[in-house]
Amino acid sequence: MCKFFKEWLGLGNKTELTEEEKMKKFLIVGLGNIGDKYTNTRHNIGFKILDFLADENSITFETAKLGDIATLKIKGRTLILLKPSTFMNLSGKAIKYWLEKEKIPQENLLVVTDDLNLPFGALRLKTKGSDGGHNGLKDTQNKLQTTKYNRFRFGISNEFSKGRQVDYVLGEWNAEENAKLKERLLKSAELVKSFALAGINNTMNQFNGK
Repeated sequence: MCKFFKEWLGLGNKTELTEEEKMKKFLIVGLGNIGDKYTNTRHNIGFKILDFLADENSITFETAKLGDIATLKIKGRTLILLKPSTFMNLSGKAIKYWLEKEKIPQENLLVVTDDLNLPFGALRLKTKGSDGGHNGLKDTQNKLQTTKYNRFRFGISNEFSKGRQVDYVLGEWNAEENAKLKERLLKSAELVKSFALAGINNTMNQFNGK
């Protein structure tokens, strides 16, 4: 059938992405809790990194199903930035929905989260691993039915006294941390862009431990 008649019959409209198109599309998910009282807490570093990335590139988030969404296009790649509105413990629900809706392959998923086991500001990129007791990662693992998904862990250290972990992660950054945070956010934004442009292995080599 000639191209003219395909278009006339409506057959020329693509409904499926090609494999090449899929590989140029990424879902970057920042984990956190919604609401002003959580904005500057350590547990919300995932949201904060995505907000920094959006501001840096003059794009804005819009409220959509199960989260706030922004689209960043860089060098032929499309990055869907997602801040789930499901609260931390149900993060996986939003992640699974947007992966399927946008037809993004799981290897192009990057989950950005806080980590108590790393010193403040340390950056660590991994392709798999346990949830480490993190409820957001635990739900993601349950919903995706795998521990093999990319995650970017931002160190928040573990400088809290016994029994005070919840207060610590839901507490706000101290003055010393705040003074160093902007540089760490800039480095984190570079890591996210590198993930999409250079691939996870090159990005791990360049940023892990930096």
